[in-house]
Amino acid sequence: MMLVLEHLFLWFILYSFAGWVYESILVSCQERRLVNRGFLNGPLCPIYGTGAVAGIVVLGNVKHPLVVFLVAMVGASILEYATSWAMERLFHARWWDYSHFRFNLNGRICLLGAVVFGLGGVVIVDVVQPPVERVTNMIPAQVVHVLVAVLVLLTVFDTVVTVVGIVDFEQSLERFRSAVSKYGGAMREKVEDAVSGATDLVAGATGKASGVASDMAASVIDGASGKLGGMSGSVGQAVGQMSQRVGESWQNGKEMSAEFMLRIKDTADAVFNHQQRRMIASFPRLKTTRYNETLQQLRETMEKLYRGR
Repeated sequence: MMLVLEHLFLWFILYSFAGWVYESILVSCQERRLVNRGFLNGPLCPIYGTGAVAGIVVLGNVKHPLVVFLVAMVGASILEYATSWAMERLFHARWWDYSHFRFNLNGRICLLGAVVFGLGGVVIVDVVQPPVERVTNMIPAQVVHVLVAVLVLLTVFDTVVTVVGIVDFEQSLERFRSAVSKYGGAMREKVEDAVSGATDLVAGATGKASGVASDMAASVIDGASGKLGGMSGSVGQAVGQMSQRVGESWQNGKEMSAEFMLRIKDTADAVFNHQQRRMIASFPRLKTTRYNETLQQLRETMEKLYRGR
């Protein structure tokens, strides 16, 4: 009996790793960057391992592919919905959201995902698991005992580190929002001063140019065309000064914007721990119950910085 449980655990690890590979490739292609997808720090997606082992136990002796497909589809959907609900209650956050898919249920599950999991169930039960089981049975019992003991310790340790790291995620978001709000107020004043200065420059230079143009018109009427060259030079000089000063104000605005984004990054590095930063990067549709707007602003800023590299 003990050996059977150990085999089940090894299969859990195997299919959790396969789920991590699948999720990482899928999300990396969607995000166009490498993403370490997974709830744990290690290369495991436990929900995949749990679903696969449950399917093997329940459907291992079922020979009809359609039955396997339907049961796997329904069972995986129930597991995914329950996992999403439980994690939201525990951590006040949603790790995935299918609201943008048609035929979804509260954004926790969707028809497309259910069909994919149903097909995956057929592949695992009918194609993958038979050779996996044969290979597992070939491993000596003593090796299995040692391997399982090591993997259990690593998995438990990773789970504890992960949970401890994300348990105060909302508090970290609150601290981040407060810090950015203070710095954002000071930066906003600088930007407003720069914009006001540029506006005054435009108004002043425009007035000066208009005055010179009026003098030019008067000179033409009076027949003093010889003065036109000097006045035209004054117009050019005014426009040149205006262009230079406005350009400087624009450049200062760009530099302040870049400085603000870098300050956000530094603040995030100081407020969020490694586990929380990895979670934000790994789950593009992660949502929180209270500070979701702050989280989305942080993600948008980080994406801009990433594209600017």
